[in-house]
Amino acid sequence: MGVIKDILTFLANNVFGQVPILIGLITLAGLILQGKRAEDVVAGALRATIGVVILFIGVDVFTGGLASFQTVLASAMGTTPPHADHSLTDFLSKQGGTIALVITVAFLAHVLIVRLFPAARYLYLTGHLMFWISTVTVASLVTIAPGANQLTLVLCGAGFVAAYWTLQPLWMRPLMRRVMPDDRFGYAHTSSLACLITGYAARPLGSREKHDTERLTLPRQLSFFKDVTISTALIISVIMLLGVAFADHGVVAGAAAEMDDKLSPWVWGLLVGLRFAGGIAILLYGVRMFLGEIVPAFKGFSDRVIPGTRPALDAPTVFPVAPTAVMLGFVTSTVVFLACLAVSAAAGWFTLAPPMIMLFFVGGAAGLFGNVAAGWRGAVLGGVVSGLILAVGQGFTWGLYERTAPELSTLADPDWYAIGWLLKAADPVIDAGTVWLVPAVALAATVVTLVLLGRADRRRATAEGEPAAAGTAAAEA
Repeated sequence: MGVIKDILTFLANNVFGQVPILIGLITLAGLILQGKRAEDVVAGALRATIGVVILFIGVDVFTGGLASFQTVLASAMGTTPPHADHSLTDFLSKQGGTIALVITVAFLAHVLIVRLFPAARYLYLTGHLMFWISTVTVASLVTIAPGANQLTLVLCGAGFVAAYWTLQPLWMRPLMRRVMPDDRFGYAHTSSLACLITGYAARPLGSREKHDTERLTLPRQLSFFKDVTISTALIISVIMLLGVAFADHGVVAGAAAEMDDKLSPWVWGLLVGLRFAGGIAILLYGVRMFLGEIVPAFKGFSDRVIPGTRPALDAPTVFPVAPTAVMLGFVTSTVVFLACLAVSAAAGWFTLAPPMIMLFFVGGAAGLFGNVAAGWRGAVLGGVVSGLILAVGQGFTWGLYERTAPELSTLADPDWYAIGWLLKAADPVIDAGTVWLVPAVALAATVVTLVLLGRADRRRATAEGEPAAAGTAAAEA
């Protein structure tokens, strides 16, 4: 038993937790299954792996500046993080092994579900979110069933997480088909709640054809804003300089000194804005590079291992479709969150911490999905929805994890809040003895959903006079 546990933990830490390795191995296997020549297999696997590495280098470049800016912004707003008696570090030191086992067991269960039910269609491959969803689930289970042992937490957590990984790309599919009509891959990101709300709420606001962010008509003097790298650099630099102007000088000087102890705070703010734009450009290049390999290579799995399946990938994979919408969603979500922060601080409510990285990825993704529904108006709505969810969710969820890892509320994406409060709602009927109801209900709901989707696919195929393919698509809402 100990050997099996060690193997599962190794896989969680060194394969599923390392996105470049995971994508590289899947690309390698897919190309081998297609019978490609050895040199093509090696080159394709390396290009996919390096593409993911480049993507994360881009993320590191711009998130490094955002982390410092988060501190400066909190100073400018005159806020301090709430006090906590427990920390995420403490929680991971106690439950890190449990979380690693949940990741591995959940992925194996997810693969089995996708193999057994053609309507499942998508294989969830966003490695770092596999870790965070498992962490949130284990923290929630510990909260509602504090007496549960490790085996119970692993099996219950894995069942619930496998259900989430299976269903989340499916409920995003109708919107993803508008972003990616050829259905090359699915959307696997924990911003899906904000994207769903935006995608459907934006419909009355207009149409993409009339208001697409990527086709906006600008005066000649402002035409340079059509270049997303330039517009990003200008907008973020202005926001950074405003933060520098209102923040405590000592805080700003300390942040600038981390880059260069001789650097002026004003120049530091400008450089962070420029680095942010450069990081986005690197990220988009990496996305294009690894998508060019993983999508064709996955055909090997689709043909030989899991018929009809598609990879479900991270949010940045769709950002190249409408980068202006992404930036509009991010900026709007930041403004809305800061407004909520100011109101909360003035009223003496919870002290919000600006989660700049989440505001970018969640706000950007919601902006993109809002754009496919209603153009720039939908992108703005996506930012508003994201900012509100992240602000309200943070304020209400801190107390939910105060006995485990309260920082999960400040690091969270919208789906984290949904998972936390969904499991909390079961608290009155759940204890260490009945916690098995959590995976039982989640997996039962998953199976019922997939059976119904499969029947709908077969009826549609019959009505069209075509045989249902082995990899039938999930029914669109």
